Amino acid sequence: MNFPGNNGMKCMFCQNVATVHLTNIVNHQGWEAHLCEHCARERNLLGDAPGPQINLQALVKLLATPLVSPHQEAETACPVCGQSYAAFKAEGRLGCSHDYEAFRGVLEPLLERVHRSTVHQGKFPVAAQRIAELEELQSRMQVAVAAEDYEQAARLRDLIRQKQAEGRRG
Repeated sequence: MNFPGNNGMKCMFCQNVATVHLTNIVNHQGWEAHLCEHCARERNLLGDAPGPQINLQALVKLLATPLVSPHQEAETACPVCGQSYAAFKAEGRLGCSHDYEAFRGVLEPLLERVHRSTVHQGKFPVAAQRIAELEELQSRMQVAVAAEDYEQAARLRDLIRQKQAEGRRG
């Protein structure tokens, strides 16, 4: 998208005046890219035809990668351990657990692309899962008894017995 009057913004790849401005918003997180016409053409974002035409495939490719300029990289650092984004990028390792929050804007798209999720599910042993489920049902049954909802308590009791029997068989 070309916008007249760019308020003096510089291209994120060189220091020329940015004439192409792109905005991508995913999961309430926005990324902006500001490029000069030369850098936009170099990345195949603009076609050769006269007038503003955008190559959508190149745009999708650009927006699928974190748009962090070298200037932003140098500024981004963890307030706890002091690790910079540039150091993380070079080493491929975070300095502390607080880096996840400090580099959230860069890490979320990366994790989404690599793992297809930004939430860690982890593995949970089947036996531990059954125990947790039984404890939850027993807790709900106690709440139902305290509320004198005896029908719900009886349903939960039966469900607990059924789950316990399945556990002994499997």
